[in-house]
Amino acid sequence: MIYCLPERLKRLRQSMHLSQKQLARLLRVDRSTISSYESSIRQPPLDTLSRIADVFGVSTDYLLGRASNLSFDIFDLTGEDTALLYNMASKLTEKNRRIRQLEEP
Repeated sequence: MIYCLPERLKRLRQSMHLSQKQLARLLRVDRSTISSYESSIRQPPLDTLSRIADVFGVSTDYLLGRASNLSFDIFDLTGEDTALLYNMASKLTEKNRRIRQLEEP
């Protein structure tokens, strides 16, 4: 059921430049708990899974592998923040498109 969680949790943590210790502090768990989640030794309880989703701004479905797309809740963002987010996403999409064009034979 939670096969994607270890990989996605680690990737999200690293993308935000958080150590296991820093993430553990945010989630109110021990660092070893984060390590065990990322190593598939343990699975987080539902309340912790929800906190993980909140910290990274993703859905629990994404963490569990039930959704392949990241989805961010922009409800509480200001208009300026939302514009910055969409601008960044647009620039990254364009950069990836250019890279794919360079890789084509």
